[in-house]
Amino acid sequence: MDITVVGTGYVGLVAGTCFADMGNRVFCVDIDSKKIGMLNDGKCPIYEPGLEPLIEKNVKAKRLFFTTDIKKAINETEIIFIAVGTPPKPNGDADLSFVENVAKTIAETATEPKIVVEKSTVPVETGERIAAVLKLYNPHNVVFEVVSNPEFLREGSAVKDFLVPDRIVIGASSEHARKKLGELYSPLKAKILFTDVKSAEIIKHASNSFLATKISFINAIADICDNTGADVKLVAEGMGLDARIGKSFLNPGIGYGGFCFPKDVEAFIRIAEKKGYDFRLLKEVQEINHAQRKIFVKKIEQQLWNLNNKKICVLGLAFKPNTDDMRFAPSIDIIKMLQDEGAKIFAYDPVAMERAKSEIRGIEFCSNAYAAAKDAEALLVLTEWQEFLELDFKKIRASMKTHFLFDGRNCLDSKKMISLGFKYFGMGSQGNNCL
Repeated sequence: MDITVVGTGYVGLVAGTCFADMGNRVFCVDIDSKKIGMLNDGKCPIYEPGLEPLIEKNVKAKRLFFTTDIKKAINETEIIFIAVGTPPKPNGDADLSFVENVAKTIAETATEPKIVVEKSTVPVETGERIAAVLKLYNPHNVVFEVVSNPEFLREGSAVKDFLVPDRIVIGASSEHARKKLGELYSPLKAKILFTDVKSAEIIKHASNSFLATKISFINAIADICDNTGADVKLVAEGMGLDARIGKSFLNPGIGYGGFCFPKDVEAFIRIAEKKGYDFRLLKEVQEINHAQRKIFVKKIEQQLWNLNNKKICVLGLAFKPNTDDMRFAPSIDIIKMLQDEGAKIFAYDPVAMERAKSEIRGIEFCSNAYAAAKDAEALLVLTEWQEFLELDFKKIRASMKTHFLFDGRNCLDSKKMISLGFKYFGMGSQGNNCL
């Protein structure tokens, strides 16, 4: 099939590349000419495992094209995916101006029938708005069909998530659109759920909000464990063995970050509010998530007492491993709170430091974990990179001034760290004792 994907962010770039790898001819469109030039050279502007070689492969195979010429791409393809940003406004609403602009351009440009697909995360009823724009700015009286096809990609495993999905959701009002999208996705051999457009739009927000709720729930349990001496890892394991609950997203820590969960939870609260429902449950999910950063910093203050002029080593800046994404990363809030108390921060992240430089000021970025830890009075693990699990912690301990280790992700072996002489503190009584 001939496909256009408008937007080359995380969603659009992964979707377009994977569609091409499935044998389709794909035009990925973006207004950033520098980014388009880089992509046409087979280079990836974001860090996502497995994506760059897939781009290079499909560019060489002449299945994948990157362009700033949206009008040409529209008229050469049958299916157009809108994968532009929907950033939050100050009041929490999703900013849909980019979506509207793309829909308007499609309407003004197309001379033949098109299937227009929402791939961006949008509020329910956006499909109706897109359909109205397509009808309003339609000089050629083209027939458009609007489809909602939400993405469920996780940064760090996005290529695999696309090519081996749990499910594919297609919200369409016409049999023709259902058939075409079903054919497009048929090579993936995945479960396809066909719905109406509004239900598909809500599925995305409901899914991310539920996962965020699960994370905040286990973080609340971790706080109870901290105050009672119970072990949250054992509690989570016991809960996860129940098939009705499952073990996924029961990992306590410093809270969720990234672009999707914070944005989508806030947007869903606003969507519900506009329809007359006070989503108090999700408001509390937000509160718990924000509180986790403060709880973590309080643990540090309780042990180090005064933080002024004390060197603190931070390992991990990205909101999760296997990505360089710093959007809403917990590290930003935690480092700012420590800086407010006068702490000197020395940080290392395997891939996110360049992006972090525009988000965090006044810290020393180090070439590796060992350099960051030298002479430190505390070591904080804020992202669970595999590289950190394989460090020589005996060497690190020997280089530190004092030996406080605060594991914000409960990713280290607490017993091993204590046996090495660290004063180890996790989230939820994970070895919170000093042998």
